[in-house]
Amino acid sequence: MTRLAGRALRLTVFVGDSDQWHHRPLSSEIVRRARAAGLAGATVFHGVEGYGASSVVHTTRLLSMSEDLPVVVVIIDEEPRVRAFLPQLDELVGEGLVVLDEVEAVRYTGRPAG
Repeated sequence: MTRLAGRALRLTVFVGDSDQWHHRPLSSEIVRRARAAGLAGATVFHGVEGYGASSVVHTTRLLSMSEDLPVVVVIIDEEPRVRAFLPQLDELVGEGLVVLDEVEAVRYTGRPAG
């Protein structure tokens, strides 16, 4: 089990719900690769409204604009491990935003096995 305490880096990836990687959701591929890289954890959040560099608003309120809603993938781990993962994002993310923030991990515990 990965241990995480103290200073860490938060990697946040903003993409669209319709973004794909080899016919799979891009967010799922990012999570799959983060797990394969042994990163401490990854979470995907689905947004209900947003816009990005294109300034086109995507929202669940208008049926015609409910495609390509925002998706955010958050990964937190020690800085060297997160930075080592960045080249994979260069390969995966064609459109979107990738942000790094310094954070402090206060508690990181998993469920007991079994």
